[in-house]
Amino acid sequence: MMLPILAFVFGTALVGGAALLLLPRRAAAIDRRLEELTAARQDVEPARPRFQTLVSVFKRVGEKVPRSPKEMGSLRLRLVQAGFRREEALTIFFGIRVMFAITFFLVLSNPILLKRPNTMLALGGLALGYLLPGMVLARMAKRRAHKIRLSLADALDLLVVSVEAGLGLDQALTRVGSELAFAHPDLSDELRLINLELRAGKPRAEALRNLADRTGVDDLSSLVTMLIQTDKFGTSVAASLRVYSDTLRTKRRQRAEEAAAKTGVKMVFPLVLCIFPSIWIVTIGPAAIKFVTVLFPMVQQMKR
Repeated sequence: MMLPILAFVFGTALVGGAALLLLPRRAAAIDRRLEELTAARQDVEPARPRFQTLVSVFKRVGEKVPRSPKEMGSLRLRLVQAGFRREEALTIFFGIRVMFAITFFLVLSNPILLKRPNTMLALGGLALGYLLPGMVLARMAKRRAHKIRLSLADALDLLVVSVEAGLGLDQALTRVGSELAFAHPDLSDELRLINLELRAGKPRAEALRNLADRTGVDDLSSLVTMLIQTDKFGTSVAASLRVYSDTLRTKRRQRAEEAAAKTGVKMVFPLVLCIFPSIWIVTIGPAAIKFVTVLFPMVQQMKR
């Protein structure tokens, strides 16, 4: 009985001693981690001045571009909806658009890159370079609005719990914004801006309307309208939020059912363009080859 026990103790001591010998020291591990962080920071830091230089070039070009007051309002709103709230964001966007247009025109009109440069092709590239940043910006705003729309259900649940627990609406919005900072950062930033506007002295109705304008989400606009009417008429905020939360979940289920119903129609185009040609080649190809190999000699013999 003692031999197995002694063998087990000896094996355990041997493995533990080997692990202690192979285990790096704490100071060495800390030094290695510091070296990794320092190397990563050295790799990142040179890229930032280049990025800042590029942004400054775009800003310098954008300052010299003539602007339309009617266009500036819509573009500034689109930039805010895409998440760009800096004062110089509009100037940088104008610079990007002009630089893209000039680059496309120079590339398509350069005889070194193209053997036969075409003026119409270069003008088309100029128009494409001018319109492409706006299309990308619209896509970014739409993607951000979709993220906020998906995170609204979780925010409403937390808001209902916070209001029913006894918090006021302003404190509940602040609490929900801090809780959603990791899972839904876009909506958390918008709720944080509401808190800053309320601290600055803006009325709650105006801060909520600004939230709806900044996001461009229909569900959030409906929520803002409901909160303003609830505050105006003095009804229960918790009951109104709970009813709206149930309505929002019903709308989400209906959107999911609508998307599922559209799947069959959307699958027609890849089936027709990608799958059906290969099926025809596999099924009809051998028969067509056999038909050609048999028919053409017969036709040639008949001509002779």
